[in-house]
Order: sequence, then structure tokens, then C-alpha cells
Amino acid sequence: MAAAAAAADEAWCRETVPRVMELVSPRLPQRDACALLSVSPWCHRALAANPKLWEVLDLHETKKAGERLISALSLARYRHLKVVNLEFAQDIEDRHFLHLKETGAILLEELELLNLNACQKISDKGIGAATSLCPNLQALSIYWIVGLTDASIEHIVKNCKQIIDLNLSGCKNISDRGIQLVADNYQGLQKLDITRCIKLTDDALQKVLEKCSALESLNMYALSSFTDKAYTKIGYLANLTFLDLCGAQNLTDDGLSSISRCGSLTYLNLSWCVRVTDVGVVAIAQGCRSLELLSLFGILGVTDACLEALSKSCSNSLTTLDVNGCTGIKKRSRDELIQLFPRLSCFKVHS
Repeated sequence: MAAAAAAADEAWCRETVPRVMELVSPRLPQRDACALLSVSPWCHRALAANPKLWEVLDLHETKKAGERLISALSLARYRHLKVVNLEFAQDIEDRHFLHLKETGAILLEELELLNLNACQKISDKGIGAATSLCPNLQALSIYWIVGLTDASIEHIVKNCKQIIDLNLSGCKNISDRGIQLVADNYQGLQKLDITRCIKLTDDALQKVLEKCSALESLNMYALSSFTDKAYTKIGYLANLTFLDLCGAQNLTDDGLSSISRCGSLTYLNLSWCVRVTDVGVVAIAQGCRSLELLSLFGILGVTDACLEALSKSCSNSLTTLDVNGCTGIKKRSRDELIQLFPRLSCFKVHS
């Protein structure tokens, strides 16, 4: 009797546990899946044998992230990583990536996305070491690592030839030289975020817009120094769907009229573009008929006339419209806006 029960338990662990783990593990946060490894040898075997589960290494907001990274990469199950997320991780420094590089045992050839957002202790040297480990990287995010310079861009373009998504938001020390390297090396770039890259000028932005014609997403939030000289080039981006120009104080109706050639735009943030008037917005209404989000927040030069034009072309697509602070627009109540745009569900982009 006891032998039969033991055999049944053995069969259950051997057959049922792996099936349950196969069903449950994809729905679990990775940290929970890691915790289950220690429940039993059967759980460990079942989870470790599921390669999909170990394609992501999520260490975001963790402490001692550098040590955890080195430890994880020493395990065979992480040899086919596609994503490493270290966003806001603590205790991750240059020395951890330099250690991985110098040992020579780790090469993350299948890694597609590396997120180092706000890892403030990483310098240009650390970026060089990190990117040397992942030659086939497609997406790199280094948001708000304020100490990085053009030297980081040099490392990135040298080590990673297949980047299509690059987030440089908040990297205030990257200059025209760095962004020109991006333009020269990543002509297939699809997403670029240069939010608060305050050293960039019209000349460098023009190079990017001319050479990176496949861009689908361009985030230029909080950049006030560019002029229509550069903005007019945005109109050549036929695939552009996302454009954030919040705070573009020198953007005029001429620049906006050029942007209206981007007929695929679904997201357009024009908050605080204070020189824009009805003329520019009407051009957008006529050229960008698939808009789902439009923010005109804080623009005093627009009136009800631009809303009428938008209603004629975008009433079936717009779900978010922010006209707060647009004192020239009189029909600003929710009921009045919904009459013009029946699909509206959000009336505020900026809180």
C-alpha cells in the first residue's frame, strides 16, 4: 500500500508537475517563477527546462543588481536571453560589466533589448563594456544617465550594428557629434528619443531626419532650441506614427505644415508650442487623418476654427484631445468636444 502511494506520488511529480508548471509559469512574474525553483526538485527541473521562461532577466528596481546580474549570467538557463531590464536598479556599476567582459565567458548573442534607464553609476566605460556583450542588440534604453557623453555613442555604434530603437532621453551631455554618429550608423532606426538632449542643434537633427527615414517614433520632448530649419525635415518621415514636440517654442505654422505630410501620425503632442496658430493645426487636420491623440495644451493662438477642421477629418479617430489652456477655443467643455469628436474618452494629456 505504501509502495503504491509512493509510486503514485512519483508519477504525479514526474508527469503532472511539469504540465502544471508549463501552463502556470508563463503567467507568473519572473521573480515568482524564480521562487518556485526552490520548492522541489521537480519544480526546479520543470521550470528550468522551459526556455521561454528564461528569455527575460528582470532586475528592475532591485538592490545589489550588479551581483545578481553576474550570478544569473553564470547559469546555463540564461544563455538565450532576449531582454535584460535593469531600469532603476541599485548597485549596478561599470565594474560589473567590465568583469563580465574581462572573463570572456559571457556573450549574449541573442539579446535584443537592454534597459539601463537611470543606472546613474554607469559611465561611458560601462556602456562600452555592456554593449560589447550583446552584438545583436536591437533596442537600447539609457534614459537619464546624465554623465554619459558622445563616447558612449561611439561604443554603441561600434559594438551594436543592428539598433532600431534608441532611447537617449535625459542624456544632456550628448552633442551633435554623438547624434551624427547615430545618423551615420543607424539608417534603419525606427524609434528615437532625444528628450532633454539640450546640446543638440538644428544641423545634427537635420542629419538624423535625412538619413533615418524609417523612423516611426520620434520623441523631442522639452527641447526648445530647434527651429523650422529642422522641423520641416520631419515631413519626410513617411512612416512616422508618434511625434512629441512638447515645448517646441520655435515651431511655427510653416514647420507644422511640413509635418502635416506625415499622414500616418496617430500621436502628436504640441503642448506649449506657443507660436502655432489655427493655420498649422488646420494643415495637420487635412494631412493627418488618423490622429488618435492630439495635445494643444497651452497654445493661445488656436481657436474653434481648428477644432472644426479637425472634426471634419479626425472625428472617427481622435480619442484623446487636450485643449486646456487654449483660451482662444471657446467650445472647450466635455459635452461640446464630444459633439465634435464622438470617440473622445480622454481630455487631458498633462495633469
